Parts: sequence; structure tokens; C-alpha cells
Amino acid sequence: MSKITLIGAGSTVFAQNILGDILSNPEFSHCTISLQDIDSDRLRTSEIVTRRICEALSLPDVTVEATLDRRAALKGAHFVFLMMQVGGYRPSTVIDFEIPTRFGLRQTIGDTLGIGGIFRALRTIPVIKSICDDIAELCPDALLLNYVNPMAMNCWAISTLAPQINMVGLCHSVQHTAQHLADCLEEKIEDIDYLSAGINHVAFFLKYAKRRANGSREDLYPRLQALAASGRVPDDDRVRFDMLQRFGYFVTESSEHFSEYVPWYIKSGHPQLLSELNIPLDEYPRRCETRMAGWHSLRKQLEGDTPIEVCRSDEYAAGILHSMVTGQSRVIYGNVRNNGLIKNLPDNCVVEVPCHVDRNGVQPIAVGEIPAELAAVIRMSINVQELTVLAALTGKKHYIYQSAMVDPHTAAELSPDQIVALVDEMIAAHGTQLPTFN
Repeated sequence: MSKITLIGAGSTVFAQNILGDILSNPEFSHCTISLQDIDSDRLRTSEIVTRRICEALSLPDVTVEATLDRRAALKGAHFVFLMMQVGGYRPSTVIDFEIPTRFGLRQTIGDTLGIGGIFRALRTIPVIKSICDDIAELCPDALLLNYVNPMAMNCWAISTLAPQINMVGLCHSVQHTAQHLADCLEEKIEDIDYLSAGINHVAFFLKYAKRRANGSREDLYPRLQALAASGRVPDDDRVRFDMLQRFGYFVTESSEHFSEYVPWYIKSGHPQLLSELNIPLDEYPRRCETRMAGWHSLRKQLEGDTPIEVCRSDEYAAGILHSMVTGQSRVIYGNVRNNGLIKNLPDNCVVEVPCHVDRNGVQPIAVGEIPAELAAVIRMSINVQELTVLAALTGKKHYIYQSAMVDPHTAAELSPDQIVALVDEMIAAHGTQLPTFN
């Protein structure tokens, strides 16, 4: 009987999606679901949601437990999900946006790269380290499935701190974008074959093709290029189609995310780009407010006896667990240590590549070299990731300054002295949410 542990289970809506997927498989009709969070109110809400899912799916033999004790939740676990947000929306995310804005540095999402991504990693990696220590002691054979951003930095830290832990980082950007491109071309996703490779949020479709009835394949990139050249692209995706025209490949993460990973699109000296490319500044705080309102609405609904409708999502998690329990083979996209999987990226970085999954676990598939121009774009992010992870693991403040200085967007907007002042103010504002740096 599998024990499935969710760390940060107070992320109720996401927990609902993951557990709805997993528990829809009959192989998990006798499993134990262990929910852990540091917020008792949110934890209680997630427990109610989980029990309602079990009721909806007629699963009386699923054991549901909720605890504030992380070690109790981890003891004997077979699968461990990380889904927490260290520091929460308030104060941490608000700090990540308000202070840079005072320096003239604007962001859209701020959870993967840039100043926001750097500081989210700095406050998250110490927590991940303590979780890895517990896993090594309490459930050393468990598969760790990380959903916490910044994905690449957190997984890089895990692979460095605890290389013996079985770990995969999961995101939905590849499958969502594959569907999005099919929609743009008015094709059915089940007819599409694709290959993506890179790093989380900066991976590119190396192949995107349609299977014909005669068994041949039609390369769909000429049609995507024609769509980009026509200008008739979705209003909320102008950045990625611009990248397609300039670099020849389509990036997997959304336009609002990608715009802040590079130095070209959010520029105080060229404010017209924001309207021309429809770039939504401060998008993540708005999303957080919406999600919090949604959580309160859900909590109010749960005060009655309203049943929960279980809908399947396209997250990879349930498929991974199903394959490992049943042996059924499938391919997912996961974030793992490179170790030569992409030859022209550093071995110690974390890459997002196709992975074969069966009873033997998650097995990354080597891609080889990717086009040099794509590797060049990706390395801009890797430079920031490496220095941020070094800062988190060594406690050396100079690595924070340097990671911010090599960050593409930050460097394009601020001088070195401004960057140092910004970092110092961010450290002070986050206070005890961060470890001590020297």
C-alpha cells in the first residue's frame, strides 16, 4: 500500500488537482494520503477536500491523515510532493515586487529568474535542505516530486545536497504549450509529435510535427513561422512568437513569464514594447490575490455538504505514480540533473528533458546537442541559477550580488551600485525568512 505525502498541502486547489488525478486510478484505492502544512487552517481545508474526493470516487479504504508534523508525514512515504511557498504571498512575494519597483525594476511573475526568482530560491532552499535530511532518514527510497519554483534552482540544490535521493521536478509548461500550438494551428493534440529540451521555463520545441494517416510526418514549424509573420498571433503570446521569428524555435513557457528571463522585452527606455507585445507587469501579485479569493470561496463551499466534482488534469504526477506501481510505460517531461543529457549545457545544471517512466522509476532520455543559439539563450538563465544556488549553499553574500548582476533583465535596467543597494534592501526586508549571509 503506497503512502503519498504532500508537503505544503495547504495549497488546496493544487492539492485537489493532484489528488483527484492520483485517486482516479484504482491502483491507489487503498493508499495513505498524508497532508502536511504549517498553516492549520489551510491544512484543515485540504483535509476536507481530500475526504470529499474520496467520497466522490467511492474510496472508503483510502486513509487520509493531516498533520503539522513534517517528520510524521514523511515517515515511510513512498512518494513525496513538494508544493509549498516559503514566505507566502505576504510578506515575501509582496516584498519581491514592491522593492524592485522602487528601483525601477519591473517584473511579471518573479518566481523563476530575476530578483524575485533569486530571493524565492534563497528562502526556499534552506527549507528544502531540511526536508531532504528528513527524507534521507525517514523514507530514503521515496520518489521526491518537486513542484516548487524556482524549479531549476531548487532541483539543482537537491541534486547537490542529496544526490542519493530519487528526484524529479515537474511543471506543466511543455504539455500546455504543445496543446496551445495545436490550438493555434487548429490541429488535434493527439495527432502531434514533439520533442522539447532545455531548462524549466526556457526549453524549446526542437520538433513539432503532425502524424499523417499514411505514417509520414508534416513539420509544422513552417506553418508556425507563417503565423508569426502574419502578425495574427494570440494577443497574450506575442513575445514567444517574436522569439520564434528571431531564433527559429518556440519556447515552452508563456510570454509573460519568458519576457522577464531575457534583456530584450521589459525595458524602461522602450516602454512601447509593453503595449506592442502585451506584457502584463505585476501579473503574479494579481494572480495571488485571485487565488486567495478562490481559496476563501472554496472554504465557504466546504462548510456545507456540497460534493466535489473530480476532474482529471494534465499534470504528470499521477501518470508517474501509476507507471511506477503498475509498470506501464509512459514518457513525461521532467527536471533532472544534466549529466550529459544535453551535451552543450553544463553537466551540473538541471535540464528539462523527456523521461521514460515505468516500474524502474524516472529515467531521463539523452537529447544530445541542441542548436547553439538556443543553448546561448538558456545559459543566461543557468548563470543566475548557479550563483544563486552557491549563495544558498555557502551563505556567501557576494554570490547574491553576482547572481543579480548577471541576471539578464536586472543587468539591462540597473547599474552595479543600484543592484547592490537593491540586494541589501531585499535581504533586510525579508529578515528571518532568509538565513544569515556574510
